[in-house]
Amino acid sequence: MFTKDVYQERRNKLKKFVGKGIILLLGNTETPMNYPANTYHFRQDSTFLYFFGLDEPGLAAIIDIDNNLDTIFGNDIEIDDIIWMGPQDSVKLKAGKAGVMHTEAYHKLFDFIDQARSVKAEVHYLPPYRAENKLLLERALSIPVAHLKEEASIVLIKGVVALRSVKENVEIAEIEGFMVVAYEMHTTAMKMAKEGTPEQRIAGCIEGIAMSNGGYVSFPVILSKHGETLHNHSHDNILKNGDLLLIDAGAESPSHYSTDHTRTIPVGGVFSRKQKEIYEIVLKANLRAIELIRPGVTYKSIHMECSLVIAEGLKTLGLMKGDMKQAVDQGAHALFFPHGLGHMMGLDVHDMEDLGENFVGYDDQIKRSDIFGTAYLRLGRTLQQGFVITVEPGIYFVPALIDLWKEEQRFSEYINYDKVEGYRNFGGIRIEDDVLVTATANRVLGRPIPKTVDEIETFMKE
Repeated sequence: MFTKDVYQERRNKLKKFVGKGIILLLGNTETPMNYPANTYHFRQDSTFLYFFGLDEPGLAAIIDIDNNLDTIFGNDIEIDDIIWMGPQDSVKLKAGKAGVMHTEAYHKLFDFIDQARSVKAEVHYLPPYRAENKLLLERALSIPVAHLKEEASIVLIKGVVALRSVKENVEIAEIEGFMVVAYEMHTTAMKMAKEGTPEQRIAGCIEGIAMSNGGYVSFPVILSKHGETLHNHSHDNILKNGDLLLIDAGAESPSHYSTDHTRTIPVGGVFSRKQKEIYEIVLKANLRAIELIRPGVTYKSIHMECSLVIAEGLKTLGLMKGDMKQAVDQGAHALFFPHGLGHMMGLDVHDMEDLGENFVGYDDQIKRSDIFGTAYLRLGRTLQQGFVITVEPGIYFVPALIDLWKEEQRFSEYINYDKVEGYRNFGGIRIEDDVLVTATANRVLGRPIPKTVDEIETFMKE
């Protein structure tokens, strides 16, 4: 948790942005796995963390703009709770750490909302994603669950996005400070990627590294020799020499700031010629994107430039043909690169995705494409100093997608399907780094994880 003035300043900025009414921010509750007392790992709502910093269940807050009053709602624990969970600070004491002087019991939340509605004050809330909070909002605001998302406050969403997008120095330090854990996770996976090793053993080990350093994984570990499946959470395979192992994994700091890196490595420590050729194309796209990142440039334009780098590289190998600029404009490259170049990162690994990708990644000037592949670009808007973003180009050979496009002869003027057949069982390669947009350019965050062919092969041999 940061100092209380950080949270006070954030709330004051949000009040100015929203203008009037009350802002209702709900924390998360415990969620049972299979019976009430056996819960999933608790994760606080990120926007609640951003404005209040209190990382425990059963809290809510109202920022009353009209009366300049911030209130946290929660219940002090009783003796039964102390027996099972130990002594806890009072809600009032916890609220004071966030610079909030006014607290109430949780059930009073509904009285405050009723009072605001009785004087026609607008109640601003964010789109809910937890079932418990959906039901609470339905009860408090008399809005059916099915309509809560569409009735959410646009001005509040935009205000939260505007503030959380630009990372403060304390946030940057928190993100980068925990990247030593990300380095350990990925280099440990490199050391373990040997003949006969189960994927699950590596996945469990690197998840344990995050936890043993006081944090958690920032998303379920993606680790598979079937890297052509973009979000492959299955770890069922036994590795053998010659496999490509894709590892997309991040750590979440104790304050819940995320890291997110991907490395693709050869089991046994040496890339084959074919693997090296594809890897070098992806690496070139990764480095070109980082070179282009600076304030004032749209990330959509960088995505398109990297798509062109990938297409030109595949043309050199005979997998694509014709005019690559036209091919990319029409989306032919998406057979091999069917996702976006990257996304915002911060308190969420896909930062603020719960508020709506188009609010976070796009604006009135930059609109989302409807072309397959490019449509999956989560971040297209103009970059600003203080953004923390991922850069993650990739090349994949997805048999089902190859079969579909080949049967339809889609983009046959740009794709050499006969040549592509020779890569059917190749898998996929992705390379991902986390980048801070600085005043004039950018800075790759964290200790460099081996990334070039020589660096990876040398590290794995050692």
